[in-house]
Amino acid sequence: MSKANDEATQDDLERRGQPTMADVAKLAGVSAMTVSRVMNGKGLVRDSTRRKVAEAVAALNYTPNQEARNLAGSKPIRVGFLYSNPSAAYLSEFLVGLLTQSGLNNVQLFVEKCEAGEQEAEHARRLIGNGLDGIILPPPLCDSEAIVGAIAGAGIPVVVVACGSPDARVGAVSIDDYEAAYHMTHHLVALGHQRIGFVVGHPNQTASSRRLEGYRAAIADKHADASKELVVQGMFTYRSGLDAAEQLLALDERPTAIFASNDDMAAATVAVAHRLGLDVPGDLTVTGFDDTALATTIWPELTTVRQPIAEMAREAVQALVRRVRAQREGGAAEPEQVRMDFELVRRQSDAAPRIRPPARLPARSAKQDRAR
Repeated sequence: MSKANDEATQDDLERRGQPTMADVAKLAGVSAMTVSRVMNGKGLVRDSTRRKVAEAVAALNYTPNQEARNLAGSKPIRVGFLYSNPSAAYLSEFLVGLLTQSGLNNVQLFVEKCEAGEQEAEHARRLIGNGLDGIILPPPLCDSEAIVGAIAGAGIPVVVVACGSPDARVGAVSIDDYEAAYHMTHHLVALGHQRIGFVVGHPNQTASSRRLEGYRAAIADKHADASKELVVQGMFTYRSGLDAAEQLLALDERPTAIFASNDDMAAATVAVAHRLGLDVPGDLTVTGFDDTALATTIWPELTTVRQPIAEMAREAVQALVRRVRAQREGGAAEPEQVRMDFELVRRQSDAAPRIRPPARLPARSAKQDRAR
């Protein structure tokens, strides 16, 4: 979308008022029927199209439940979504899930960005003052004691997503990061790899430490190489993945496999391997975590852990809606702790380590043989 078109769209909206589904369709370059399918979670729609619709909805601050509210005749639920995540691929998947389920549950979604560590308390106070019915926090904000404590302390229902150790006062939707990382590491050892590099996620997320623990436990259980040099810090960004891969592949005895804590860093590892003339997976196996769209847009496609990001976002909306409605009806409103399944998805980036023939000894002369 060009800047001129975007400005024109904003001018039109200011003249007409509330953005419509037609505005979303125009900005996304799709039909209104396609927008409706995305909003309602019905029909077959390509992931790339869903992302375009999600981006248009966010850009226009469109409330997808206008029609649903009119039909349902019930009071809408106002939900805040506060985010800060270095992975655009992760956020895109998450937003698709939020928008789809919001349209089905008569939810008005309010989206706001907050950089982790920067004025978190102020953002929490602003959300509390907006009269929201509930708030959803994805990583890394789900691990912020300042934000979670302030919102939960104010009595506003909160659901955190992908938090390694959720606060007992809030609802949570997550997978078992420890078990997922253990499972992937065990898979790599079963392929024959003994030196397996690991790129750790951002230290401000508890899921990062849980994945590292799972990796280390599998390495210990399978008696693989546990050298400290094989574990390198990353930040869940592509740039940090480049730095980590360069460090691991510069070792005197480089690993035969690298397991990165998300797909962004795994994709960066593949890029570094290609630059160094290494074949993936012939010379180096590379695996990731999340199964975002990036996993299938690079070559070779990534073997990765599928974390159902969109589905987790949808479950977060449903859990929050159940709690808010229970409160409105005067019933029990205890926070739910939901654990979802993960899946190891094999593609083209993993293989058994290449067995190289031993170096040839120089041929013996007949005279040397007689001397023996």
